[in-house]
Amino acid sequence: MRKRDHNVLTNAASLLICGLLAGVVVAAAAFPAVAMSGLAAKAGAETFGALPKELTVARPPQISYLLAADGKTPLATMFDENRRDVKLEHVAPVMRDAIIAAEDHAFYEHNGVDLNGVARAFVNNSSGTADRQGASTLTMQYVRLAIAYSATHPADVVAATEDTSARKLREMRYAIQIDKELSKDEILERYLNIAAFGNGAYGIFAASQVYFAKHPSKLTIEEAAMLAGLVKAPTAFNPTTRSGYPQAVARRDYVINNMYEIGKISKEQADQAKAVKLKVVGKRAPNGCVDTNKKDWGFFCDYFYRWWMQQETFGSTSYDRERRLKSGGFTVITTLEPQVQNAADKAVRKNLGVNSKAARMVAVIEPGTGRVRALSVNRNFKLDDPDKPQNKPHSDPKQRKKNPNKRGNYPNTVNPLLTGGDGITGYQAGSTFKMFTVVAALEKGIPLSYTINAEKQFRSEYIIDSSSPAACKGTHFYCPTNASDSMVGVHNMWTAFGSSVNTYFVPLQQQVGAENVVKVAKKLGINFRAQEDLDLEKGANQWGAFTLGVSQTMPLELANAYATLAADGKYCEPIPVQEIRDPDGKKLDIANPRCEQRVSTEVARAAVDAARCPVGDQSASGKCKGATARNVKGIVGAPVAGKSGTTDSEKSSSLVAMTKQYSVAGIMADPDWPQTTQKMGHNEPTGINPPVFETLRDAMQGKPRINFAPPGSKIRDGDQRRIPDVKCQSEATARDRIEGAGFDAVVSSARIPSTCPAGSVAGTSPDGRTIKGGVVSIQLSSGPANTPKPGSSGTPPTNPGRPPGRPGG
Repeated sequence: MRKRDHNVLTNAASLLICGLLAGVVVAAAAFPAVAMSGLAAKAGAETFGALPKELTVARPPQISYLLAADGKTPLATMFDENRRDVKLEHVAPVMRDAIIAAEDHAFYEHNGVDLNGVARAFVNNSSGTADRQGASTLTMQYVRLAIAYSATHPADVVAATEDTSARKLREMRYAIQIDKELSKDEILERYLNIAAFGNGAYGIFAASQVYFAKHPSKLTIEEAAMLAGLVKAPTAFNPTTRSGYPQAVARRDYVINNMYEIGKISKEQADQAKAVKLKVVGKRAPNGCVDTNKKDWGFFCDYFYRWWMQQETFGSTSYDRERRLKSGGFTVITTLEPQVQNAADKAVRKNLGVNSKAARMVAVIEPGTGRVRALSVNRNFKLDDPDKPQNKPHSDPKQRKKNPNKRGNYPNTVNPLLTGGDGITGYQAGSTFKMFTVVAALEKGIPLSYTINAEKQFRSEYIIDSSSPAACKGTHFYCPTNASDSMVGVHNMWTAFGSSVNTYFVPLQQQVGAENVVKVAKKLGINFRAQEDLDLEKGANQWGAFTLGVSQTMPLELANAYATLAADGKYCEPIPVQEIRDPDGKKLDIANPRCEQRVSTEVARAAVDAARCPVGDQSASGKCKGATARNVKGIVGAPVAGKSGTTDSEKSSSLVAMTKQYSVAGIMADPDWPQTTQKMGHNEPTGINPPVFETLRDAMQGKPRINFAPPGSKIRDGDQRRIPDVKCQSEATARDRIEGAGFDAVVSSARIPSTCPAGSVAGTSPDGRTIKGGVVSIQLSSGPANTPKPGSSGTPPTNPGRPPGRPGG
C-alpha cells in the first residue's frame, strides 16, 4: 500500500482549512440556522488552533489466556473486553479492504481529515435534509476510541463520545497530528484492534474468533465484509439475533458492493460473495473459572485466580490486580499438567460421584519447584442457581433445623475446598502429622533406630480436661492408645511409622517438645486457620495430640509438606504458574519458583526413608515392618513414600503418597459437617486411598523411576552399642546388665518358648546392637516348646503390623 505524502504545504493547508471549516461544519451538523455565520468560522479556527497536538494513547484492554503446563492446551480466558492485538500483516488483505470500503474510501489519500467529506457533510447538513452525514475518517474514529480508552475518569469517556462541536474539533486536530506521526498501515492496524464488533468481541482478532472461529488471516471476502459492516452498529447488525440477521446481510452486501466500487474485488467475486449464505459458526469467548476448557479444571483455575489476587506485583489493591489480570493481555502458562489433572479428576469421581456428601480431595505438587500439578475434588466448580437449585440439603442436621431449606455445597460449589480461604479452614489429616514428629526428633539428633517400648496406653505428661475420653481414668493426663493391641512392643521409627503406633509417637513428641513439632509443621508449610488451632498453638508445649493430626490442614499444604522432604528439605512455596508473558512477550520474574532450604538434607532423607514403610516400600537398610497402605508401592510401580491418616470415628481419612517427581495428598471429609457420622474409608473403592495411588500411578506413566537417596549411617543408626548377652540369666541380673550398658530395660509381658528355664531370660528385642539409650525389651522364657510346625519360626514377631483390612492410622 502507498505510504501517504507528508508534504509540509499539504499539512499546513489541511490545518488552515480545517480550522476555518471546523466551526461551520460542526455548527451545520448541530445548528444549521447559524452555520453560515462568519463568527462561527472565526471561532472554529481560533479554537482549532488552540487545541493540543499530542494524544496520549493507552493500550486498550486485552484478554488474558491461561494455558496448561504444555504451553498449548487452553485452560481458561479472563477479560473485561475480549480483545487481542494482532499485527496488520496477520490480517487477511480482504479485511483491510473491507473496512476501508465500509468506513473511509479515501483513507490512503487524505491526511487524517477528509476535506471532501467535510464539505459534503456541510452541504448536506445545511440543506435541511433529515439524512444527516458525518465526516469522520478511520483516523478520527480511532482518535475517538483512543481518547475513551485512555480516559481516567468517567466524565472523560462521555466527553470523548458525545455529539458536540468540541469533540469533533478535537478529533480533527489529533487525527492530522497522528497522520503525520504514523503510517497509514499503523493507523489501520490500531483501528482494527480497538474497534468494537459486538457479542463481546473487541478488535479484529476476537471478532474473527467469536463469529467464525478462525484467525483473522483466514477470513474470506464475505466474512470480512460482514465484520466490517458491524462496526457501524454492532447491536443493530448483530447476525446472531433474529432482528439483526437480515440487517447484517444487507450491510455485508453493501460493503461488498463498495469493495467492488473502489476496485478491490471483481464483479464476479462480489456476486459470489453475496451469494454465500451468512453463517456464524463461532461463539462468545468463555470468561473466568466457571467456564474453563474442561469443566473439572475449575478448582485449579480458582486457585490460580486467588494466587494472582495476592501478588502485590500486579497492583496495590485487589481492584488493581483484578483489572490487570482481566485487561493486561497476559499469556499465562500455568503449572497444571493435563495428564496428572485428568488422572486426578477421573480418580476422585470413580465409585463416588459429585452428589456424595463426602468430598474426595486430591492435590498434586512437584517436589523441588512447588509447582501445583493438579487440584481435584468430586464436585462441580459451579455456582448453584438459587432459582433452580441443584444442590442437595445441607448435611449438618443442626443447620437444617435452623433453616430447613439450607443446601449443602454438593454437587456444585466454588469454595476453595483444597486450598483454604473464604471460611474453609481445613480438615484433620490424622497420623500423616506423625511425620512432623519424625523430623523434629531427627533434628534433635535422635536417629531412626531409636527405640521406645510402645505400651497399650501411654500416660503422658500433657494435661487435658479430666472429663475427656482421652484422659487416663481419674486423672487430667492425656493417655493415648493404639488402633490395635498388636502394636504393643518395642519399636523404632521405621516400624512405628509403618504401623502408625500412637504410643510411640506421643512419647517421642514429649521427648523432643510438642512446640518443636508444631514449629516443624509450620516450617513445612502447614497453616493454622481455625481459631481452636490458633489457641492451641499459643500453648504448643501442651498440645499432646498434635502428632496424631488433630489440627486442620488443606490437601495442598499436606502435599507440599511431604514434597519438601522429597526435595531433600528444600521448601518451595506452592505456585500455579511457570511462565507469565505480557502482550509484548516480556517474561515476568514472578513466575519463578520461590524456594529455600528449611530442613537439612540428611534429616529430609532420613524422614523419607521412614516414610517408605507405610506405603509398602522398603527403607534403604531394610528396616520396614508393618504398612498401613501396603498396596501403594505395587500399584504405583515406583519407589514411593508416604503415610495414611485417620481421625476418631473415621470422620476424615487421608493418604499421602509421593515419588521424587510428585507428591499426592488426599483428604476425604464432609466440608459442610466436620462432625459427620459418615465413616470416611481408606482402601475400599469409595475411600481415599484409591484416588491418591491411582493419580500417582497415572502421573508416573512415561516418567523415569528415581530412587530416594539413602540417609547417612549416623542419622540412621546413631551411636550403636552392643547389647549384653543375658540369655538364660535371671530377670533381675539381665535388667542390671542391660541398664549398666546404657540402655533402658523393659520386660515384655509375653513369654516365649526357649531352651532356657521358664522364668529366665530367653533373649532380647532387639538383640546384637542398638542405639545408646534405646529401649531393650527383655523376653522371658516359658520353657522348652513343642517342636514347631514346618515353616514356623516358633517365635511370634515382636512388631506385627495391623490386621488386614485395618484403615491406616
